[in-house]
Amino acid sequence: MRARGIPADWPLVVLSLTLSLFGIAMVYSAGQTDVPTFVEGIWRNQLTWLSLGVVVAYGISRTSVRLLEWGALPVYLGACLLLVALLFIGQGAGTAASTKSWLAIGGVRLGQPSELAKLAVVLMLARVLSAERTAPTTLFGLWRPSLIVLVPWLLIMAQPDLGTGIVFIGIFFAMLFWSGVAWPLLVMAASPAVSLILAFGPGVWGAWFLMLLALVAWRRPSWVEGAVLIAANVVMGVVAPLLWARLNPYQQRRLLVFLDPSSDPRGSAYHLIQSQVAIGSGGLTGKGFTQGSQKRLAFLPEQQTDFIFPVVGEELGFIGVTIALGLFCVLLLRTVRVASRASTPFASLVAFGLTSAWFTHIMVNIGMTVGLMPITGIPLPFFSYGGSFMLACWMAVGMLVLVSSEGRGRADGLVI
Repeated sequence: MRARGIPADWPLVVLSLTLSLFGIAMVYSAGQTDVPTFVEGIWRNQLTWLSLGVVVAYGISRTSVRLLEWGALPVYLGACLLLVALLFIGQGAGTAASTKSWLAIGGVRLGQPSELAKLAVVLMLARVLSAERTAPTTLFGLWRPSLIVLVPWLLIMAQPDLGTGIVFIGIFFAMLFWSGVAWPLLVMAASPAVSLILAFGPGVWGAWFLMLLALVAWRRPSWVEGAVLIAANVVMGVVAPLLWARLNPYQQRRLLVFLDPSSDPRGSAYHLIQSQVAIGSGGLTGKGFTQGSQKRLAFLPEQQTDFIFPVVGEELGFIGVTIALGLFCVLLLRTVRVASRASTPFASLVAFGLTSAWFTHIMVNIGMTVGLMPITGIPLPFFSYGGSFMLACWMAVGMLVLVSSEGRGRADGLVI
C-alpha cells in the first residue's frame, strides 16, 4: 500500500493480515462439526470479505487525511440515517434475532450499519475535538462531543444492541482522554453511569458516592455543574431498582448468571459454562486444529461469531491463545504509535479512536467468554465471522495506514 508515494506502514498491514488469516482459519474450523451445518462453508464468504476489505483499505490509504476530515460530517449524518432506518426495516440474526441490527432488502441481509457508525463517530469526534484550541475543562464544555456520541448511541440501544453501545462509550472516553481532558473530569462525566451500575449494592454505591463528593470538593466545579452532577448520581441510585424491575426476565437472568453461573447452568449460563469448558479443556497445546470436542458436538454456541475465541483455546490451547493475544497487543501498540506520531491533532485522534474501538471489542469479547464480563454479544476483530465487521476493520486499517504515511517520522515506517 502507498499513499502519495510514501511507503506504507507494513508492520501494521502484516499484523492485520496475519490476524485476519488466523481468524479465517478458525472460522473454517468452527464449521467442522460432526453434524454438518451452514457454518461449514462460511469461511469462503469471510475470505471474500477480507479480499474486498483489503481493496477498500488500499483505496482509503491513497486519499488524504484532509479528505477524511472533510467527509466526517456527511459520513456521520449518513450513518445516523441508516440507524434510524433500522428501527423500521431492521432485522435480527443468530443470537440477536430479537434485535433490529441488520439492514435487509428483499430478505437479503446487506450488513450492519452500526459498523459504519463506529467509524463515523470516530471521524466526527476527531473533527470536533481537534477544532478546539484547548481540551474541555468543564462538564458543560463536553456537550458537543457528548451529543455526537449520544445520537447514534440512543439509536443503537433502541435496536437494542448493548454490545455495540459499549463500544461507543469506550470510543467516547478514550478520545476525550487522548484530546487532553483531565482524568477527574472524565470520572465525573462517567459517574452517573457508574452510579447506575453500583446502585444494585447499596453499600458499594454509598462508598462510591462519598468518593464522588470528595472528588467534587477537590475539583471544585461551578456550583451549577456540581449540583447537576450530584443530582444525576442520586437519581441514578434511585432509578436503578426501578429499571431492574422493568427488565425482561431473560435480561435479569443474564446479569445474575454473570455473578453466579451455577444459578442457571442449563439456561442463561449455558453459553458461559460451555465457553469456559472449551477454553479450559485445551490445556497447553490444545486438542488439535478442527478437533475441539465442544465445538464438534455443537455444545459451544455461536462458535463462528461471538464465541470464536473458545475455539482457539480448545483447539490450540494456551500456546494458541498466547499467540492470538500477542498479535492483538502488538497491533494495538503499533496503532498507538501511529496516533502519537500523527502530523495533525485530527489524524492523531482518528488513529486513537480506532484503536480504542478495537481494544473495547477485544476486552469485552474475550472477557465475556471467560466470565469476566456479562455476555453482551460482541465480535472479536478480524476473527469473528461477519462481512460488514471484517470490512469495517479493514476500513480502519486503511485509515491507520493513511495517518501513518502522513505522520512524523514516516521514513522508519518499516520498523515496529
